[in-house]
Amino acid sequence: MRIAGRTFGGPQARLLILPAIAVIGCATWMMLPGRSDAEGQSAASAVLYAQNITLVDPPATLTGSASTGQAASPPPETIPAEKPVIDGLKISSQTWRRGGLGSKALVTFTLRNANDYAVKDIEIACAFARRDGSHLTDRRRVLPDTVSMKSRKTYSGVLIGFVNVNANKAKCSAVAASRT
Repeated sequence: MRIAGRTFGGPQARLLILPAIAVIGCATWMMLPGRSDAEGQSAASAVLYAQNITLVDPPATLTGSASTGQAASPPPETIPAEKPVIDGLKISSQTWRRGGLGSKALVTFTLRNANDYAVKDIEIACAFARRDGSHLTDRRRVLPDTVSMKSRKTYSGVLIGFVNVNANKAKCSAVAASRT
């Protein structure tokens, strides 16, 4: 058979058929369903889940130690937990403005440290909202600085990040810090 000067049935036909077979094979492979989530879990992830489970001793009941005549053991002494570092940190005043052609938020705020120790690496979280109060964007920033004990420090023009162009209000707060 001869079409437009080519003969099909010889070695040229085989060269034309190979790419067609490859395209059909790839299309068929793409249409096959993938593995489901149930099949995708490995034994390692099951071990991780098992490590996160903590066993809790059941409370002593009347059928346990009281029925055998033994006195219940006293509960272990609890160590009073220190209050978190973040409890002593407050932002007392804040303002914000736009920078970088109106896409970046620059925040000026005063950070008060009421703790009896200095704090460092303070993480600030800011929530941006529209004029009507509807939420738009959250941004976080770590300040690699130290605030002395029982003191305050003013930060001027801190770049918090990119914000939505519709943002008109910002509310920032200290969310994490570490003790020096």
